[in-house]
Amino acid sequence: MNATATNSSPWLLAKRAAKMNPSAIREILKITERPGIISFAGGLPSPKTFPVAEFEAACAKVLRDDPHAALQYAASEGFGPLREMVAAALPWQVDPARVLITTGSQQGLDLVAKVLVDAGSKILVESPTYMGAVMAFTPMEPEIISVAGNDEGIDLTDLRAKAADARFLYVLPNFQNPTGRTMSESSRAALSAEATRLNLPLIEDNPYGDLWFDSPPPLPLTARNPDGCIYLGSFSKVLAPGLRLGYVVAPQAVYPKLLQAKQAADLHSPGFNQRVIAEVMKDGFLERHVPTIRALYKLQRDAMLEALRREIPAGEPDSTLTWNTPAGGMFLWARLPKGMSAVDLLPHAVAQGVAFVPGTPFYADHGDPHTLRLSFVTPSVEEIHRGVAALANGIKTYAATLKP
Repeated sequence: MNATATNSSPWLLAKRAAKMNPSAIREILKITERPGIISFAGGLPSPKTFPVAEFEAACAKVLRDDPHAALQYAASEGFGPLREMVAAALPWQVDPARVLITTGSQQGLDLVAKVLVDAGSKILVESPTYMGAVMAFTPMEPEIISVAGNDEGIDLTDLRAKAADARFLYVLPNFQNPTGRTMSESSRAALSAEATRLNLPLIEDNPYGDLWFDSPPPLPLTARNPDGCIYLGSFSKVLAPGLRLGYVVAPQAVYPKLLQAKQAADLHSPGFNQRVIAEVMKDGFLERHVPTIRALYKLQRDAMLEALRREIPAGEPDSTLTWNTPAGGMFLWARLPKGMSAVDLLPHAVAQGVAFVPGTPFYADHGDPHTLRLSFVTPSVEEIHRGVAALANGIKTYAATLKP
């Protein structure tokens, strides 16, 4: 798209607008609105986990006790008691003055991009990585480079080869979106030490860290070097995404500029919502509530694994669908055999009544066409079983079209 006017329109679009593209997931979610479609596509928390009664009581209390402040403009940094709660809940010593409340953790990514990225800047990401981060970074016109890795973590040899002049490395160590993988303790220790040696800042995104099934993940990267990391968290996965609240923990060297970018973006995140969440969280509510989310999601993960084992015939990795077993979070990562494309499979699956997200959009470069992401948290167990059976049938009908 050229930044020039046409005879039919006087509007001149910025060059960066040409780099803004629709989310592949949002486009696929439109398909799931069709009657009868079971969706493994969206990364939406289960509505069953939303503490509706607690929010109803908290809204009433906030409006009764402090209505004028709750409905007025507020400090850009965020509601003081909520910032203190965030700092106290993190597993390393955090000054509440280093906590910035954001309008969802997605805004945190946007602020990071505005403050740290120039046109042509090199930034590093995992391969694959969170699609929303790439969307947030891309309008700033960086050079986005993928760093190789595996289920354990980042390939440090590849990182060393690519780290020169990079502004930062963006990572999701816990139950990553899209793969569901978790960085091991040894990999975290090694990555933290290597990033420090390379003078490479880390952007640690952790929206899923509380959603572990059997044991909590290792200590965050930021806890190991707080001055060399920016940490992003979210209330969406443990309370409710509709309130659009997250937070950033940043070192003093960066925090003031993130705050200024926040002020320019929206002045402050909704003060009423912040007070409501603080009211819900007081008295240790999350310690009682989050285990119920973990139990539900583990049940649904197990249902998907059981259905996959039943519906997908066993065979060599090059001849059948394979998948991982995430230890928490919301996603399972699968791989089709050689010769098959997840994008080409999708219409066959939809025809059978199920939708998923092809893996290619999660790669900053050189996307793997064989991969796909399956979300197990929104459908019921019964829907998971029916959906996996539909997926298996879709694979069969797709495979039949490939036979010579």
